[in-house]
This record gives sequence, structure tokens and C-alpha cells, in this order.
Amino acid sequence: MRPIRFHDLRHTCATLLLAQDIPPRVVQELLGHSQIALTLDTYTSVLPRHLSAAARRIDALLGDDQSDDQTRRTQADTAG
Repeated sequence: MRPIRFHDLRHTCATLLLAQDIPPRVVQELLGHSQIALTLDTYTSVLPRHLSAAARRIDALLGDDQSDDQTRRTQADTAG
């Protein structure tokens, strides 16, 4: 096992906080960064669960309504 550096602990802490949806501005303040871009560029990545969550949210906003609209259009086309 390799030694754990302080920087490794800092990186892990920041990454875990962001993964738990702690606001980036809070993490920025904890780390003492002057620019939010530094915090986000350094400590965030696109995780599969984030992609899935984004897809579910878009589906909730658009998917159900579009499916209902498509169903209504199909029913109207076949009825008329």
C-alpha cells in the first residue's frame, strides 16, 4: 500500500462532497479556492450515476408528456 498524501485526502474529500450533491460553492469555500472553475475542473467528473440521473430528470420533464402526446396522436389517427 502506498503512503497517502494530504493532497490525496483533500481530493477524496472534495470529490465525495460533490458526489453527495453538496453545492460546489460550499466545497470551493472549504478548499479555499478563489475561482469556482478550479474546484469544478479539478474535483468533478461525469460518473455513470450522474448520467443516469440526468436522463431520468429529462425523461420526467419531457418523456412522459411526449409519450402521452404521441399516444393521443396515434389514437386520434386511428380513430379518425
